[in-house]
Amino acid sequence: MRLQDNKAVNLSLAAPKINGIIIKPQEVFSFWKLVGECTEAKGYKEGLVIKSGKVDKGIGGGMCQFSNLIHWMILHSPMTIIEHHRHNQIDMFPDYGRQIPFGTGTSIMYNYLDYQFINNTQQEFQLIVYTTDEYLCGELRSNKPIDYAYHIREENSYYEKKEDGYYRNNEIYRIIVDKKTGNEVKKELITKNNAKVLYDEQYIPPERIKMAHVS
Repeated sequence: MRLQDNKAVNLSLAAPKINGIIIKPQEVFSFWKLVGECTEAKGYKEGLVIKSGKVDKGIGGGMCQFSNLIHWMILHSPMTIIEHHRHNQIDMFPDYGRQIPFGTGTSIMYNYLDYQFINNTQQEFQLIVYTTDEYLCGELRSNKPIDYAYHIREENSYYEKKEDGYYRNNEIYRIIVDKKTGNEVKKELITKNNAKVLYDEQYIPPERIKMAHVS
């Protein structure tokens, strides 16, 4: 819990660095350019991080959660993601009230793995991000209406048992809908996940387990 509490402190320090930022047409957003290095001297504390595919602790833990929120908002916009990394090889925690499909997160590391997107539209966008006692909150605003609605959909989700353990599989799609007609105009495959489960198998829903074929 200490690491979780520290993560809340880290997020409260980083959020003001991005809150209110305006992304004009053709401008590129860079997470690390705005947030900068998370150091003890700046007040950041030790929190949960992912290192070499394992849960660990490190100064500034919690920044992936921050970039996860931004990524989720950008997926629901016409802007284009130009740098995105994922923890795509591991499934660390079982689902408890999950609302966002597994595998839609981000992985960032200062001066090495960034999260970037470009505003290749003709309108401005603004990011609003802030923390409360319980939540990290975000809004994406624009100075003009958006013609399309964006929906994220998970398909072909299942767990597969192999010799070295269980693996979680799914496909994530972005559905683009014309607001005027309600018609689907595009379906994009965002990613396919095949991640090793790191938690106890008792937390895997039995009805979603698919046995691997043995040749």
